Amino acid sequence: MRRYLFPPLALPFLLILLILLPILFLLFAGTITTAFSRLGLPIPVAYTLFWAALIGSFVNIPIMELKSYGPVVRVREVSFFGIRYPIPYVDWGEQKTVVAVNVGGALVPLSVVLFETLRLIALGAYDLLFKVALATLISSLIIHSFARPVKGLGIAVPTLLPPLVAVAMAFLFGGNMPLIAYTSGTLGVLIGADLMNMDKIKSLGAPMASIGGAGTFDGIFLAGILAVLLV
Repeated sequence: MRRYLFPPLALPFLLILLILLPILFLLFAGTITTAFSRLGLPIPVAYTLFWAALIGSFVNIPIMELKSYGPVVRVREVSFFGIRYPIPYVDWGEQKTVVAVNVGGALVPLSVVLFETLRLIALGAYDLLFKVALATLISSLIIHSFARPVKGLGIAVPTLLPPLVAVAMAFLFGGNMPLIAYTSGTLGVLIGADLMNMDKIKSLGAPMASIGGAGTFDGIFLAGILAVLLV
């Protein structure tokens, strides 16, 4: 009998992969919690933020709907001797793009930034707060200059650019380097790539644009984590 089902990997390699998955998950979780703890957050809070980011990756909260007009592919049916044939054609019509915010990829890192900002204000560390704000501004402008709209996808930024820029800001301004790196990395992507290109989103032709939509693998989240680990 001919076989139509083929395993993607040989059985020994498949077993090794299944064994390595929990180990890789633990390493990933440990890396993120280490980054959060370097920001001065207690270990239980760091673990809570990790799970919130992981679970929140599946949750997108719609915040607005953008409308634009452009070419739309439609299908009409043509009957020939009782047989219907679908005929695609291009028409001019309304396109809608739902803008959403991902809980794990955007709201969790923003909550960390908000907590750290409020803590600096409570401590009266306005000099450090000024450095963080200035580093974030510079980082946002640099990332915005490299951000490019991709049709049908969203706003794309070179993967390693945000954390490297954030690390450069941390070494440039000094002081609390993990905090400067995390804040400028996180807000740099959010402001420079997403918010400053909001006017271009509706022309991309994507049904939904999710800020932080890749969750724990999104640029907003990873930029802050990698930046903290690099300083």
